Amino acid sequence: MVTTPRLSIDVRSYGADQGADRHDFAQLVLPLSGTLEMEVAGKGDLLGPSRMAFVEAGSPHSQMSDKPNRSLIVDLDPAFLEPDVGDRLIRQPFVPLPPAAGKLVDYMGLLVDGGAVSADNLRLWLPLLLDSLLREPARPPSRLAPLLTVIEPELGLPWTTDMMAERARISVSRLHALFRAELDTTPRAWLAELRLKRVCEWLALSDRPIAEIAYRAGFADQSALTRAMRRATGSTPAAYRRRRRETMPKNR
Repeated sequence: MVTTPRLSIDVRSYGADQGADRHDFAQLVLPLSGTLEMEVAGKGDLLGPSRMAFVEAGSPHSQMSDKPNRSLIVDLDPAFLEPDVGDRLIRQPFVPLPPAAGKLVDYMGLLVDGGAVSADNLRLWLPLLLDSLLREPARPPSRLAPLLTVIEPELGLPWTTDMMAERARISVSRLHALFRAELDTTPRAWLAELRLKRVCEWLALSDRPIAEIAYRAGFADQSALTRAMRRATGSTPAAYRRRRRETMPKNR
């Protein structure tokens, strides 16, 4: 009998270090929100929405975080990886997420949250993700990563480009240049997109009042959030929440 190699995906959150783990399948750890300290085969790094990790089958690894976090976890049989892809990921288990890969991770995160992922979805998505991760030449470490890691859990603060530049210890003009070079966007557009992304997650996955969600995400009030969502999605927060709840499995 021919067996299908293991391939599965879900969303997990991590807290205090529970010690090293190992398993007989490989794993991709793709952060959706928050940050996560991870160690793989003796190498450590900080993961966030711009950095992921690969765990080789049988490799000892551990993870921990003292802040809210969510990651897509892809468990896969090593047979799913081309030999050169697997070798490269083993040599470099911590990989920057380029913009194209980040969009694919966000897309799959929405599917998983909505309970709409099929086996075919996952099999088609994985090669696209790996291609977007590895086909680009290696790039120097992101100058923006420390700043983005600070901003993400503090979206409720009244961030301005001046505040961002001061926190990053660079000029405003340099801040704009880095955002354009690394993320192909502006600081203001990146912040607006991240705020709406978090709003959509909280609307779908929590029962927080919409006014509280608006405040936590950095909007002046619920009306400001409603205007922003209408411009971006054509929907109001209440309608978006209702639609997402209707499409989620009843047992979730």
